Amino acid sequence: MAAVIIHVENDIQLKECLEIRKEVFVVEQKVPVDLEIDEYDVLGDQVHHVLVEVGGEPAATGRLIYYVDNAAKMQRIAVRKEYRSQGIGSVLLLGMEALARELGLTKSVLDAQCHAEAFYAKLGYETISTEPFDDAGIPHVRMTKSL
Repeated sequence: MAAVIIHVENDIQLKECLEIRKEVFVVEQKVPVDLEIDEYDVLGDQVHHVLVEVGGEPAATGRLIYYVDNAAKMQRIAVRKEYRSQGIGSVLLLGMEALARELGLTKSVLDAQCHAEAFYAKLGYETISTEPFDDAGIPHVRMTKSL
């Protein structure tokens, strides 16, 4: 089945993104909902949400915010459990990178959960943090990639 990348434009699509994130981060990974949902979980000029559907079903999501030095900060990248190991995460991230380029950004920055570091490395990201750091009780590393 083909994956469809959607640039979120309405409240229904945004709600689907938030449901995926709650399922992955809040339920599976036990991140407190007040840490997961924040001021960027809106529709607006300073944030871009991306939704991936597979067979018409919401499968993955991520958001992009503007960061320093003409970079996109890729955040809240989540793939529903039943869609993992099928290439959907790669489709999502490549779609987010394409959006960042359309916006004129030249670099991508993300904070990867340590267990996902190898996944991002396969997509060309380089780890720039010297040691893992805590984010919501989960070890992360900062990674970057030129777009």
